[in-house]
Amino acid sequence: MVGALLWRGMLVGALAGLLAFAFLKTLGEPSVDQAIAFETQHDIGKASAHEHGGHQHGAVPQAAEPEPDLVSRAVQAGLGLFIGVAVYSTAFGGLFGLAFALAYGRIADSGPRATSALLAALGLVAVYVVPSLKYPANPPAVGDAETIGLRTALYFSMIALSLAATIAVGMLRARLQPRLGAWNATLVAGAAYIAAMAVAALALPAINEVPDGFPATVLWQFRIASLGAQAILWTTLGLLFGPLAEGLAGRPRGLAQPAEPLARRG
Repeated sequence: MVGALLWRGMLVGALAGLLAFAFLKTLGEPSVDQAIAFETQHDIGKASAHEHGGHQHGAVPQAAEPEPDLVSRAVQAGLGLFIGVAVYSTAFGGLFGLAFALAYGRIADSGPRATSALLAALGLVAVYVVPSLKYPANPPAVGDAETIGLRTALYFSMIALSLAATIAVGMLRARLQPRLGAWNATLVAGAAYIAAMAVAALALPAINEVPDGFPATVLWQFRIASLGAQAILWTTLGLLFGPLAEGLAGRPRGLAQPAEPLARRG
């Protein structure tokens, strides 16, 4: 049963990847090209200033040899983008299927479709929106290459903390619901999540490597494109996975009480 949910999630994730690729190719790549153009002009300006200073001090300027591109920009914006988005989306689809198997019948008294939609909404917030408030997405040309390891580690730390907080407040809501009711328990759990993530955001170091003079419009367009791609991924998972899981579970639509959690079967 869990294996069937896994490959169904991967199938929906692959479809979501196609949609996200089309979106990023149309709306995301232009901002990446503009960011690369800015970086190129910035590097040329620094080289020119260095050469001018060398002339003033009597040094013989040496022409800087451009570093060869291991992968052409055309391949990066086409096949490379497609493969990256497809692998990412398919993997997340599989993880979504596993998460559904664990969550079904536990996080809400609803059927597969509503559970899938709720799980996708929580995933979008916990995996992307909240971590991006602390460490927003930047174009590939923005940032110091020497700090990429640190930036990646901090970003994934924020995701891990957000997921852990989501699971913890879900357990808190389940404990409080018999005493406070579903609505009040949800409000308390939501407030606890916000407080926990605020503390995490304040504890983790801030990183801002956007160079001076970088076009704010380009940065904004890239971040909107990144958010849009994530919204497409999670919306597709939430809306399409539910019907597939419903058919697998064999439960009639609209049944009030959920069946035994799928993770306990087979």
